[in-house]
Amino acid sequence: MSKKIVVLISGNGSNLQAIIDACENNTISGEVAGVVSNRPDVYGLERASNSNIASSVLDHKKFDSREDYDLELIKVIDQYQPDLVVLAGFMRILTPAFVTHYQGRMLNIHPSLLPKYQGLNTHQRAIDAGDSEHGVSVHFVTEELDGGPVILQAKVPVFPEDTSDDLAMRVHEQEHRIYPLVVNWFCQSRLAMVTNGQSHQAKLDGLILSPSGHAVD
Repeated sequence: MSKKIVVLISGNGSNLQAIIDACENNTISGEVAGVVSNRPDVYGLERASNSNIASSVLDHKKFDSREDYDLELIKVIDQYQPDLVVLAGFMRILTPAFVTHYQGRMLNIHPSLLPKYQGLNTHQRAIDAGDSEHGVSVHFVTEELDGGPVILQAKVPVFPEDTSDDLAMRVHEQEHRIYPLVVNWFCQSRLAMVTNGQSHQAKLDGLILSPSGHAVD
């Protein structure tokens, strides 16, 4: 049975588009049932409309607290009855109650080789540190910001003349390659998060993944 996916966005939605395309060409065994944005009038909503996907806007500016917003966001998401929630450039720090509600069925993509460079401005930070490689990580979401177990990473080279925009473009290409792949693993019931006390691990095809995720060249 096809899995239902809800994608949360805050902007352009290029990863959303990669996931929509993969669903349409059957490289993801699932469907995007809904798209939710915390900002009105972003291009990602147009992408949803172009593919006849239902969308909702829940403007965070209309809420007094992060907790109130997340409680309402749960109601909006759950209307779509998702099997999986995918964060695709959703620029919100999530409350523990929200994370707990979707524990084990929420994915995020982060533009660094986690645990390096949690948070923002990752490309410039990699350049400033003189790193020779940078990249992107797909991980399960836990209460720790950008700290959930890594499922898959892709690496890109950093060249001496690179600007953060150059590096961002290189990383984006890899994002659009690996995010649909991981979403499909989940939709095929090959991927799960296992919890032991306070620790979480990603499990693929019955095997616990290393801290840097599934090893690929």
